[in-house]
Amino acid sequence: MNLSILGIPMDLGAGRRGVDMGPSALRNARLAGALRALGHHVHDLGDVPVAAPETADRHEHQGLVFRDSILSACRATYQQLAALPETVFPISLGGDHSVSMGTVAGAARGQRTGLIWVDAHTDYNTPQSSESGNIHGMPVAHLTGLGDPELSSIGGAWRLRPEDIVMIGIRSVDRAERELVRQAGIKIYTMKDVDQLGISRIAAETLERLSGTERLHVSFDADALDPSVAPGVGTPVPGGLSYREGHLLMELLSESQRVTSLDLVEVNPALDTRNATAEVMVGMAASLLGQQIM
Repeated sequence: MNLSILGIPMDLGAGRRGVDMGPSALRNARLAGALRALGHHVHDLGDVPVAAPETADRHEHQGLVFRDSILSACRATYQQLAALPETVFPISLGGDHSVSMGTVAGAARGQRTGLIWVDAHTDYNTPQSSESGNIHGMPVAHLTGLGDPELSSIGGAWRLRPEDIVMIGIRSVDRAERELVRQAGIKIYTMKDVDQLGISRIAAETLERLSGTERLHVSFDADALDPSVAPGVGTPVPGGLSYREGHLLMELLSESQRVTSLDLVEVNPALDTRNATAEVMVGMAASLLGQQIM
């Protein structure tokens, strides 16, 4: 398979610094080498230019912190990914999760796309519901057309359908955000569901629910994993996916041979221990792209 890696070194959407080093950490954890060892052809496209917080305009646009700089970076991300040949599998490296406004829209290439959102958070806030104004808590809402008109139209007229979204590992949702998610009809598997149903059943139900989509995008936030597994994240929430639950989910999605693009986001080396979180996330990507125990 032809894989293209694109870094988006952005921490403008988050409340804590350091996640802009995520792409470098993932590369240093030998992401490309691990994927080449599986027989893939890997091309690293480098990084999208992103303004540093010290130089970016912090002016809040309707309560959105660093909105214009985030919009610019996500548009550049969208353009790079949308221009890739259909045969290329894009892997986007964050950066905070606001990058997905560009990565999901770009990887969709205008087609109906299913989104598997592996995260501790639903990230379905709007500018009106958000308590912080941090855009990394809003990308899914903008992908479905809510919120700021320019952020929600990065992909042009393309929109993500709420019924084509499945969220796995959820355990932290703001009160107003919870109502928005319910109204949208997004399928959510909380950690309670993971405990009760198991990852195998959740993976099967997810693939069945998204069976009508032309493309399938996995957006994997490192904080979906328990902090004991992935300590280098800015918003750790106890009680997350175990190491094996994360790998099993990726392995089962790999077996479906339906996934067409991937995000690895929210790795923060400044909060990590010897790059352990980046190494774990590289392992998750390898499992999604064909690594097997036997």
